[in-house]
Amino acid sequence: MENLKAETRAGVLVEALPYLQEYNGKIVVVKYGGNAMINEDLKQAVIRDIVLLNLVGVKVVLVHGGGPEIGELLKKTGKESKFIKGLRYTDKETMEAVQMVLCGKLNKNLVTLLKNAGGKGVGISGMDGGLFEAVKLNDPDGTEYGYVGDIVKTNPQIVLDMLEKGYIPVVTCVAAGIDDTCNYNINADTAAEKLAIALKAKKLIMLTDVRGLLRDPSDESTLIKRLKVSEVPSLVREGIIKGDPEGQLLRGVCPSGRGAREHSGWPCAALDLNRAAYK
Repeated sequence: MENLKAETRAGVLVEALPYLQEYNGKIVVVKYGGNAMINEDLKQAVIRDIVLLNLVGVKVVLVHGGGPEIGELLKKTGKESKFIKGLRYTDKETMEAVQMVLCGKLNKNLVTLLKNAGGKGVGISGMDGGLFEAVKLNDPDGTEYGYVGDIVKTNPQIVLDMLEKGYIPVVTCVAAGIDDTCNYNINADTAAEKLAIALKAKKLIMLTDVRGLLRDPSDESTLIKRLKVSEVPSLVREGIIKGDPEGQLLRGVCPSGRGAREHSGWPCAALDLNRAAYK
């Protein structure tokens, strides 16, 4: 807002006041990942907004992925990334890279960015305090994903403790296995959903750097602004949804393929960062 005139700033604040009052003291879970973490200007804007929300009394929890960074590290080691139904196939070597990137570099970099922006971030992995407990992900059709996990229990107390002390928890999506002596790679959308439910969050926000689902990829005016989960199969049959009909899109429409209000009462929202369509 530094480039806005005083009158414009005042107008923005007046317009935002009802929302600030509504969300004061409430928990908001923000899922942040993918290419939205690559653009530095975009990254700084997101971090500033999260710190601002924290300063005005919103209890923000940041859940992050890091697919591009993981892919880059694998590429450096000569290993090719492999995706199945929108999920990264995770063998033992890939799992080591996942932990190095998510629990190390990316998580701590985000904590540092929050600090530089005036916030207090605390890095937490899904293993810390038993936050996420998972088992190996098994599809009914026998699809093999490697060390990809399915969260079966969420213990949010460590996150609640950090929120009560004014910190911004920065949660990375690696979980301890309870069916084997290993850790699992967890899809960030799924982890954010599970955590939001456990925290009884007011809202779950899924950040994205793409415009959204278009009926015609070459025409942004064909943006589908609202989409019910029940409508996804027909869009797949029409060829509007291609490549990942059962993966990222379905989880983005509403995590776990169910209406958000059906199991928790909080709305799920996707934000188009390129156009700052914050809702």
